[in-house]
Parts: sequence; C-alpha cells; structure tokens
Amino acid sequence: MKKAASTAAIASMGGILPAFSAKSYANIAGANERINVACMGVVSRGMAVGSNFAGQENCNVIYSCDVDSNASAKFVNTINGIQNSKPKEEKDIRKVLEDKDVDALVVTAPDHWHAPAAILGVQAGKHVYVEKPCSHNPKEGELLIEAQKKYNKVIQVGNQRRSWPNVVAGIKEVHNGAIGRPYMAKTWYANTRGPIGVGKKVAVPDWLDFELWQGPAPREEFRDNLIHYNWHWFWNWGTGEALNNGTHMVDLARWGLQVDYPTMVNSAGGRYQFQDDWETPDTQVINMEFEDKSMITWEGRSCNGKRIEDEAVGVLFYGDEGSLLIGGGNSYKIFNLKNEVIKEVKNDMPIDPQNRVSPAQALDAIHIQNFFDGIKDGIEVRSEVIGAHQSTLLVQLGNISQRVGRSLQIDPSNGRIKNDKKAMALWSRDYAKGWEPKV
Repeated sequence: MKKAASTAAIASMGGILPAFSAKSYANIAGANERINVACMGVVSRGMAVGSNFAGQENCNVIYSCDVDSNASAKFVNTINGIQNSKPKEEKDIRKVLEDKDVDALVVTAPDHWHAPAAILGVQAGKHVYVEKPCSHNPKEGELLIEAQKKYNKVIQVGNQRRSWPNVVAGIKEVHNGAIGRPYMAKTWYANTRGPIGVGKKVAVPDWLDFELWQGPAPREEFRDNLIHYNWHWFWNWGTGEALNNGTHMVDLARWGLQVDYPTMVNSAGGRYQFQDDWETPDTQVINMEFEDKSMITWEGRSCNGKRIEDEAVGVLFYGDEGSLLIGGGNSYKIFNLKNEVIKEVKNDMPIDPQNRVSPAQALDAIHIQNFFDGIKDGIEVRSEVIGAHQSTLLVQLGNISQRVGRSLQIDPSNGRIKNDKKAMALWSRDYAKGWEPKV
C-alpha cells in the first residue's frame, strides 16, 4: 500500500497551505531518513492518529504500545499494510522509551496519561506529539511546560485546527479587523450520546492489563462500562466533554481574541439526561472573562445534538463591526451587523466533527508535518505547550468551578485561582504511588 498523503498532496487537496507550511525534506541527508515513532494508545482515535503518522513519507511507526493486546495486534496489522513493516509490540511505555531508536512518542492514551507520558517522553530524550487535552489537571500543564523547557524537546499538542489552512485564514481575518474589535467568542459542542448504565464489577478481561491502564491514576476496581470510551465521563481518568471536545473550539476562541489567562470563570450544568454512572456534566455552560473587556463562552450538550448555526461544533466571534463563524470544518463566514454574509470561504474536503476517530485525516496531516518541522528544522510548532496549557486551563477552570459550585476569581498573570482553598485543591490530583509526574 502506498504511503498516505504527503505535504504536497495535502496542499493539492485542501487549498493553499499557510506561509509557515511544512518545508521540503529533500535536503535531509539520506533519501530514506525518517522519524521513528512510537504510538501509545492505539484504540479508536489512537488507531487513526497512528495510521496518519505511518502514512507520512518521512515517518516510520516502530512501536505499538497498548495495554489491550487485541487492539495492539490490530494496530500492528493496519500499520504494516500502510508502511510495509510491522511495529514492535510493548505494553509498558517505560520500556518503549528505553529504545534509542525511538525519535518521537505519540500519546493518544486516555486523558490521565497525557501529561505524565509526555513528561516521561521528553525526559527520555524523545520529542512528543500529545493529543488534547495536554493535561488532566492544571498542575500537570505547568509541569509539562517546565519539562519542555528543561529537556528542550519538541512537544506538539493535538489542537489540529491550528494547522487547517482556512481556519488559520479565518483567525487572521479576526486579527486584521474584519469584524472590528472582537470582544466575545461563543463556542459549542452538541452530540446525542446515550446512557452508560451502572457498571458491574467484573473480572478484568485477559486481553487487558488494567493495572498499567490506570497507571498514574489512583486505583479503582474494574467495571464493565469503563473501557474503551466511557472513562471520559469519570473524574478519576477523564475530563468530561469540556476537555474532550470543548478544548478545540476554546483554543480557537482564545487564539482569535488574543487573550491568555482570564480574570473570572464560572460554570453551570450537570448530569441532566440520564441516571447512571456518568460523573461529569452532560450539559454545561462555562463563562470566561478577561481583562480587556472580552469573554469566551462554551456550551456543551452531550445528550442533545441540536446544532447551533447549523454546526455541531463551532466558534462565533462577535465584534463591534460584525461577526465571524468557524464551524466544524475548514471554512469560515463573515457577517456584517445586519446579519448578512459578506464573505464565505468554503472547505472542499469532507469533515465529520462528530466522528470521534478520524474527522479530518488529510488536514490533520498538516499538523503532523508541522511537528516534524519542529524536530528537523527547529521551528516553533503551532500548538506549543504554553498556548496549549492556557487553552486547556480555561475549560479546566470551568470544571473546577462546576465541582465547587461557585465562580472563581483568577490571577490574570498566571491563571491561578485566588483566595479559594477548596478550588485550588483541584488544581492537582492524587497519584498512584510511584507514578507521580516529576520534572
């Protein structure tokens, strides 16, 4: 099977790449030189991301790292079909990182693994591509920034829309005054998820190493409604819809408004639709205010997929001269104050933002190539750790507000919560002994 879309092919499929697009690798010594990648977490989204890496002409996937032996075997066969070589299998990430042949680690394991694995990766001398959210809690984000600075390795966070050409162009329109002064960004995610039921405590399947799956997280007993997806809705391992999907659009909102840390965050919502084990909100509104008289809102509806602006996900910027909409695809619209469309840039590539596996593979490959540019050429990647932490922190603060039941006053110089010990207790988390992330 041929390698998947190269950078040049991506450009032909998705329009013109931004000015800072991936450079040619023709000048790299050795025509066959490739970046050797280990993929951690290869189920579902991990399968899609790993396959995308394997499809790049300047990459070899050499490890499948997963605690699910069935998923790992499937991944190995899939990758072999793409690159005509089988990755090694190893379920323990610590052993993978001992291999000097590994240049980069791709982390698509559950959220509680993201920052701890990324920190282990850079400590082992590897570059890291980590899916969003970049951390399970704010302290981990701070540690990730510290680790990147200390070990001087490239970390790219999977906020892939920062590399989608028409999204980049839409944000540039906001920055260049197309809607005047932007002062508000409304973001949202809408889906219709069913109940997860009440889990039964059962024996761990023979194909799963549940001890290693839990890794840094405090230990809980295995139950039958947890793996492979429903962990998202449990605080011990997941971060709820706010970080699962809200992170993407809140990141674009923060980028467009050119704001960093807020002054106030509050949240309302809860588990409204079903009575089951789901702990995080299925219905939630987070409000974030900033010093320069601007704000971001996020509306998450996990159990009612009624769209906003005909989009399941999106960000709508409001300015004093108009509005700009970026939906789930690689496109945008500009409106004047009379609600008339005055400019529309359409996407010519199919995207399904509710596809939790691979909504936009060719576009995401641009983000992967940007990661490789960071490794080979030393350029700053588009979703570096400081900005990724700032965006992730916004929705983390929303979840903290939700859990303590009140508004949070925030120090705009560093994003930390002011004068609220109960809220700051959620800034970090407890860890299983021996798994505490350290820089």
